[in-house]
Amino acid sequence: MAQECCDTDEKEVTKKTDSNQPENTDEHNHVENDGHDHGKENTTGWKTHLPLLGSLAILLVMLILNFGFKFNPAFPFDLIIYIIAYLLAGYNVLNLAFRKAIRFDFFNEFFLMSVATIGAFSIGSYSEGVAVMVFYSIGEWFQDSAVNKAKRSIKALLDVRPDEVTVLRNGSAQVTHPNEIQLDEIIQVKAGEKVALDGELNSEAGTFNTAALTGESKPDTKRKGEQVLAGMINLDKVSEIKVKALFKDSKLSKILEMVQDATARKSQTQLFISRFAKIYTPIVFALAIGVCLVPYFFAQPYIFNIWFYRALVFLVISCPCALVVSIPLGYFGGIGLASKNGILFKGSNFLDVITKVNVVVMDKTGTLTKGVFKVQEVVANGYAKDELVKLTAALENNSTHPIAKAVVDYSGEIAKNVMADNVEEVSGHGLKGSVEGKNLLVGNTKLLKKFNIEYPADIDNLVDTVVVIAVNDKYAGYITIADEIKEDAKQAIDEMHKLNIQTVMLSGDKQAVVSKVAESLGIDNAYGDLLPEGKVEKVQALKNAGKHIAFVGDGVNDAPVVALADAGIAMGGLGSDATIETADIVIQNDQPSKIVRAIKIGKITRSIVWQNITIAMVIKVIVLILGAGGIATLWEAVIADVGVALLAILNAVRIQRIRF
Repeated sequence: MAQECCDTDEKEVTKKTDSNQPENTDEHNHVENDGHDHGKENTTGWKTHLPLLGSLAILLVMLILNFGFKFNPAFPFDLIIYIIAYLLAGYNVLNLAFRKAIRFDFFNEFFLMSVATIGAFSIGSYSEGVAVMVFYSIGEWFQDSAVNKAKRSIKALLDVRPDEVTVLRNGSAQVTHPNEIQLDEIIQVKAGEKVALDGELNSEAGTFNTAALTGESKPDTKRKGEQVLAGMINLDKVSEIKVKALFKDSKLSKILEMVQDATARKSQTQLFISRFAKIYTPIVFALAIGVCLVPYFFAQPYIFNIWFYRALVFLVISCPCALVVSIPLGYFGGIGLASKNGILFKGSNFLDVITKVNVVVMDKTGTLTKGVFKVQEVVANGYAKDELVKLTAALENNSTHPIAKAVVDYSGEIAKNVMADNVEEVSGHGLKGSVEGKNLLVGNTKLLKKFNIEYPADIDNLVDTVVVIAVNDKYAGYITIADEIKEDAKQAIDEMHKLNIQTVMLSGDKQAVVSKVAESLGIDNAYGDLLPEGKVEKVQALKNAGKHIAFVGDGVNDAPVVALADAGIAMGGLGSDATIETADIVIQNDQPSKIVRAIKIGKITRSIVWQNITIAMVIKVIVLILGAGGIATLWEAVIADVGVALLAILNAVRIQRIRF
């Protein structure tokens, strides 16, 4: 049962929200109607629980009457009333227990509660039997509410995708579904509306709320030609956007897929509890039978009703639902809290993994620096500066690297209609190709060394990033480019050090630049001049030393290292699709400080989950011993069981209220 309880929750949470999808299959109905049903949201509120409330009222009235009123033993009026109350509270539990029993599934809490309560009736403990069923059902009610609240915090992210969009066609505005929009069409977004598709701003300027994607509600002003993403909210005047990605390919759609998949990936703790519950429940049944029958051989006089009652107490308190519900609930809360903060965990298991990290390895460009490069100086050798910029920009126009973009932006109109031929990327070095009949090499100094082209030695001493150019196998000059460190990068490194986490920076940039950035941020170790395979070697060496590593990167060449690390973290704003796809965790707004926040969320979640495990197990063991010894009654058992469950649930729900 316990396994089924947990699985039902997760199947429901991960269910697609598209209302067009059919959901009336037999299997679906079986899942929703044959389990805890925590997954199904309660849309009718307290009215659904009127029978349970009625049962509770009857129980209270009967308990009051029992203090000063004696029923006629010749007519069991009290038994009839108690049976009515019992059926009102326990019909669903009895029904599920019966349906499972006919499939020879006896080791579940529905059957456990049915046996305990019917047993109480059989020995004349009517009020206890009703109380067990009433308070158990109330506990289920609270569990349903808590799980639904956790799901809603995740589902809130899934509801940010608009289901209609205004598109400009044939000189008029038409409203249609976003999946009907084609590339390069112009869509119109009014003030207060959500952007439905990724694209470029076609208006002169616009201000957008990016909270759905980044967790940050600070307005972001975009200029014409800048990227606007689905899920952003237009804050001022009507904006026009040229669509650059289909509905299914938008960053928001990918984020939603990640969140939907995340709750299906269980943590090791969840898997352990699921396996534990499968073994635990039959053992409890066996022990309860032992409590009832074994004393026959040594307790004199042996009174069956006394030991049978103790066995019933044992069954009630042993119900494992506090563990099975509160643990997934804790992880749902962790994923929801992370989502609110613009951090996507692709599974509960990664919430656990990140708590073990003791080394954070980071790429430089786009991770610790903004990746927004600007040309600082052009030094030409044998060519006019404009000519050198034109040739270089024509070749760099074939690359998506931020440095290449900086050169292209700097060139303006000079290289607008100039095309490069036979372009080839030399991994970790740069580009080669031909422009206007000239053979070009554009990249770092390693590229020129690879092709045995001499260049001035003092270039190696420049601190800024340098793009070196060779034309027809001869050195032709260089362009210096500077990047800017992100505002919160220093804070992120300082906080990692407070958590006793070692920091390492790896970069393909030259060592002088890397060392300068590392020194200004206080990074422990920094390595430059690395090819992609060099980054892999450094990370592998750390793993071989027994370190638990998180790698943070954004470029295509970071994907292999992200995959190798224990926890791969991608910067989701500037990050390439390959890196985001490979990563275990995605930081949507590219802020390094969110790395620390992700670690803290993982630690908070794990702490609360283990608090629940400890509280539940300690209290249950104590009351089990008291019950077997005849000290605890069914009243104490049901109060302890429901109390433990509610305590664990309230503790798990606490995650969703944490503010940073």
